[in-house]
Amino acid sequence: MSGTSDTYLGMPAFPAAARDAVRNETLRENLRHATHTIRDKRAKAVAELDDWALLRAAGRDVKERTLRHLDHYLLQLEESVTAAGGTVHWAADAGEANRIVTALVKQTGQSEVVKVKSMATQEIGLNEALEAEGIRAYETDLAELIVQLGDDRPSHILVPAIHRNRGEIRDIFAQRMGSWGRPALAGLSDDPAELAEAARVHLREKFLRAKVGISGANFMVAETGTLVVVESEGNGRMCLTLPETLISVVGIEKVVPTWQDLEVFLQTLPRSSTAERMNPYTSMWTGTTDSDGPRTFHLVLLDNGRTDTLADEVGRQALRCIRCSACLNVCPVYERAGGHAYGSVYPGPIGAILSPQLRGTGSDVDASLPYASSLCGACYDVCPVAIDIPEVLVHLRERVVEGGEVTRNGERVTIKPAKGHTAERAAMRAARWVLDHPGALRAGQRLASRTRRLHPKRLPGPGRAWTDTRALPEVPAESFRDWWQRTRGGAR
Repeated sequence: MSGTSDTYLGMPAFPAAARDAVRNETLRENLRHATHTIRDKRAKAVAELDDWALLRAAGRDVKERTLRHLDHYLLQLEESVTAAGGTVHWAADAGEANRIVTALVKQTGQSEVVKVKSMATQEIGLNEALEAEGIRAYETDLAELIVQLGDDRPSHILVPAIHRNRGEIRDIFAQRMGSWGRPALAGLSDDPAELAEAARVHLREKFLRAKVGISGANFMVAETGTLVVVESEGNGRMCLTLPETLISVVGIEKVVPTWQDLEVFLQTLPRSSTAERMNPYTSMWTGTTDSDGPRTFHLVLLDNGRTDTLADEVGRQALRCIRCSACLNVCPVYERAGGHAYGSVYPGPIGAILSPQLRGTGSDVDASLPYASSLCGACYDVCPVAIDIPEVLVHLRERVVEGGEVTRNGERVTIKPAKGHTAERAAMRAARWVLDHPGALRAGQRLASRTRRLHPKRLPGPGRAWTDTRALPEVPAESFRDWWQRTRGGAR
């Protein structure tokens, strides 16, 4: 990963990466089984609530109100955290956030940290930044541990190792645990209980030894300065309470105004993510106390493109995301291509609209992500905060093809169209002219009908890619306009 963005260096654009992924039969079977299981359970959990539609609307409205007044709530949050004994740091980008966290760890004199699963720290490449300074970060979430031990990359927001099956996980534990700490017992099987026990034993000594913990947060409550982490394993509770120093790196969009607002999301997030009525572990902390938990607390508020995204009236709704991953589990593209093809820590439909806004559309990877969708709309249907992902995808496709004004680093700039879309722009402009001139449209339709026997089965040139996977529609012998005129129009 690069140090200033979450682009995986060397990643091909989405079409090339997806083409390789769909040929991996093991990967496709793992994804199919996992996504179908999760989404079926989610559907049952959501169906239990008669007021789910109202909760969804409430979550959307809370997020929209917060984003409209984000400056106010962030300052209120800073005041509340400071009053509770914490220290707030502001990071404009990934590089600044990494420098802040690295310096804070060095101040403690420690050379290792334990981590709660955190998308924000993956986004900025924190583990790599710490390693460069001689500090080792230990992931404690089970799936993140599998990814770290396997020298792999996350492929799902909720289940980062969703692309691995039990046999692969057993092999990773047996071969790699010893180089990171306590090795797995000889004869480890692929039984889930044995795998969980191996991870538990491996991590226990790290929890008891660590003096510094690093976390993200699902939510931050502005009125009290309270941070919230929801999880299912208990590793988060250990990381948040045992170390002497706690450093939380959180995106600025995670703030909510009040506890009453938080109550909405504590109902919608667990049902949409793990299909549970409530998370087994909901950890909340407000600053520091002398008698319990960490003695020192630092909150690093991360921008890293979020303010620029907020300036886009269509694209800003991506900042409503609460990272439930429901959109991934229903997406036919994600199910077949997997998360690695997106070249980002944010895969799936939400990644296809979030990453190009946080990072820009200058790279081949980011310019391709808005096209990583069939626009079927299933992602919008399941989103607990009603993000209209198809609308944003179309909006970003226009940006890729046409360029235009965007906000970068707080300033309005004009970006050029992405490479490779010249033919598309020409075709769209020609179509616009034809549709604006009914006579030309009628003449074109008649010409197409009269020459239909000469039409090729596949399009030439840039259109070849479209007909590689689609049948070219046959042109009818008569256009609708001519048929209507012949059968009904003249009589009337």
